[in-house]
Amino acid sequence: MAAKSDGAAASLQSEIPPTCLPSPGQRSPQYRPAEKEYSLLDCCWTLCALLVFFSDGASDLWLAADYYLRRDYWWFALTLVFIIIPSVVVQVLSFRWFAYDYSDSNGTGTAAAAAVAASSAESHFSTKGSDPRGAGHSVAVGAVPTTGTRTKVQTCCRACIWLFQSLVHILQLSQAWRYVHALYLGVQSRWRRDPTHGHVYWRLKFESADISMLRLLETFLKSAPQLVLQLSIMVHATQVLPLQGLSASASLVSLSWMMVSYQKALRDSRDDKLPMSYKAAVVQMLWHLFTVGARAMAFALFASVSKLYFGIFVVAHWCAMTFWIIQGETDFCMSKWEEIIHNMMVGVVYVFCWFSVREGPTRCRMLLYSLVVLAENVALTAAWYLYRGPHTSDFSAVVVVCVVACSYALGTFFMFVYYCLLHPDGPVSAGHLGCGMMGAGAVSDPCLSSATSAPPPDLVSSPPRTLQRTKGGDQEVGAEGGDVFQVRPPAGLRTSAPRLSPKIEGPVIRIDLPRKQYPAWDAHFIDRRLRKTILVLESAAPVTPRIQYRCLGTPKEVMEYETTV
Repeated sequence: MAAKSDGAAASLQSEIPPTCLPSPGQRSPQYRPAEKEYSLLDCCWTLCALLVFFSDGASDLWLAADYYLRRDYWWFALTLVFIIIPSVVVQVLSFRWFAYDYSDSNGTGTAAAAAVAASSAESHFSTKGSDPRGAGHSVAVGAVPTTGTRTKVQTCCRACIWLFQSLVHILQLSQAWRYVHALYLGVQSRWRRDPTHGHVYWRLKFESADISMLRLLETFLKSAPQLVLQLSIMVHATQVLPLQGLSASASLVSLSWMMVSYQKALRDSRDDKLPMSYKAAVVQMLWHLFTVGARAMAFALFASVSKLYFGIFVVAHWCAMTFWIIQGETDFCMSKWEEIIHNMMVGVVYVFCWFSVREGPTRCRMLLYSLVVLAENVALTAAWYLYRGPHTSDFSAVVVVCVVACSYALGTFFMFVYYCLLHPDGPVSAGHLGCGMMGAGAVSDPCLSSATSAPPPDLVSSPPRTLQRTKGGDQEVGAEGGDVFQVRPPAGLRTSAPRLSPKIEGPVIRIDLPRKQYPAWDAHFIDRRLRKTILVLESAAPVTPRIQYRCLGTPKEVMEYETTV
């Protein structure tokens, strides 16, 4: 996180955090406690996600084996390609994340843990970086130097973990292992409340975020093409095999499930956003189930008529959507190339359904996208109806067209139910239907200093701009920029605390950068360097640490801050 800032400003803002208030005409952001208790519904949700994952993969493999036994080698090859290639891509990405998270060759984690342990006796602790060129050092009050040596037992344990993770990823089971690990962390956070056992709050949040990102990528690289392929085979063969129906249904459920799961995990990770209820999650899943189903059926019908023009249409739509996303200047990742790859992957998502990636008036963009998709579905279905083969009767063709239309209409109905009745930020009123208003779940951007109407002291809303990307390599935090984050001990331990300073239980990690705007992940979820330090602080601190981002108040401060990034 390379950002340059003056230490004086950081130290002044560390006492009374600024607050962000909504602008006129916008819904006020609603704050919630930073730590949410793991419930039985959360456990059931994870178990259902695990069931969806296995059912989708097993049905595809079963169908591929059935094609091989029937000597349909062409369908067997296509089905197997859409299983293996996306799975390998996801496994490589997952193992890369594991390798970075588990590596600690510089001993920075031990140093941070020692510093936090010593901060209970000292009045201040901060991890400082250097100038933007990276030639700096880490400063920690009371930190204990580390040798970086490990015992033979520790070395053996690390080797076993590396071997186990390598085997899991070779067997293409990294998602299943991450689900099981998240389930274990959730149960541990609920039943093991002894401070000596450490905390698992941030570990659970990070694991849930990783699973959501990996599974969303896998579903739109594997399940979505698999769904279109199997529907096309059904239309071409004018018959539906039981395994074909099972595979298509599992792919469709997996797609709709992961869209909802991703949005739910994203909202749960933001302490400035209200979490999505499970009732709203079910309705949103029905919304995506019917709309994506109608979209896939339109694709399959048109592909059965002309495979060449269908390929041209998909590529053209993907290019247009990717350009639209890039033009919107998204800010999800921490580097330029990762952002480009992310936008290309989101372009694949936009081939099938809507996916909010940018803060702002989402209703206008969603309405425009919905109208484009509706026009495309009508054109694709009409082309199939006009140029279908002689083996399809008029009555059967009319029934198929009605099924596509009714499916899209049902999806639109559930979308209105979600936004009008079950949205986490509350029902959509008539005053928020205009395109000039912020989208559902948007966070207001003006930052004002107010002590009377402030939210909880450890929560800071989104600033008027998003986080700048870093350009460095895989250097540790504190070796790229100045005062990237600071950790403050409880207010009672500070000797010079001001009179208006609220009492905060536990350390607060101050990230001296603007907070990413919703619907993006916060910086500490994307940047794995921040993750490693936060997890070490969580295991060493007496209570779960909390996160603060810098809130830029005036336009002058925004301009001054932009010139230092």
